[in-house]
Amino acid sequence: MGAHFFSIFTNDTFLDLRLYQYGWEECSPLHSFGPSVRNHYLFHYVISGCGTLYSNAEDGRDREYALVANQGFLICPGQINTYIASEDQPWKYAWVEFDGLRAEECLSNAGLSRSQPIYQPVNTAQGEKLRDQILYISDHSSASPLHLTGQLYLLLDQLIESSSTRKEKGGKQSRDFYIQEAVSYIRQNYQRNLTVEEVADFCKLNRNYFSRRFKEVIGCTPQEFLIKLRLTTAAELMSSTNDPIKVIAFRCGYPNQLHFSQAFKRFYGLPPREWRQQNKEPERK
Repeated sequence: MGAHFFSIFTNDTFLDLRLYQYGWEECSPLHSFGPSVRNHYLFHYVISGCGTLYSNAEDGRDREYALVANQGFLICPGQINTYIASEDQPWKYAWVEFDGLRAEECLSNAGLSRSQPIYQPVNTAQGEKLRDQILYISDHSSASPLHLTGQLYLLLDQLIESSSTRKEKGGKQSRDFYIQEAVSYIRQNYQRNLTVEEVADFCKLNRNYFSRRFKEVIGCTPQEFLIKLRLTTAAELMSSTNDPIKVIAFRCGYPNQLHFSQAFKRFYGLPPREWRQQNKEPERK
């Protein structure tokens, strides 16, 4: 058996980016994981050795990727995948599992997606900086939730800066400004009956152009962002307060509790009441 370390991050008060688990493993020959499906984004960085990733792309076809040291691979939520260590040179890798409202945007800026899951650094030194960011989190599991979440931001910044497939900067700052204004407007008004048309009008942009540009910048459609914001906020309130679910649903933009329950179950895989029973924080004394 190979050596390994992993830790679970239990604090869920962060919405933009949330850490779920992290660690590293020195695998035995032919050690495999999967087929499996993750609920969140999972990124592995190969420290040494080599192995193979089998993942299901957006077109429904299975893809095979051979990976070596100083490369990485991304697994997206809902994606079927298997990864196997080499028989002769089994890999050692570090990983971090995360999600949040900004997760897809960060990964998109790094040029990573379900169809393009392989991370290749622009050079070895930049890749090693990313490795060190992941290992730092593993080595500081007793640090405060705020500290570790801050490190996740730095990690994703390094992922973007070091990725050979990252999106180039420049030339789009004025248009991106409108999208960031849209994000702020959605955050301030998600509790009420907010529409994409209203947000586009606020930004003084054509609705179709606005929706297309929003997805390019943020990584999801405005409607998807709004739903994710409402449901992650609801989940935070259900775990940290004793407020009735009906009240939480209303505060998060769902005056109809049935519609809220249906949307919540689609997003989290469990009905609100059952999810709360499993994730309710203990009362502080």
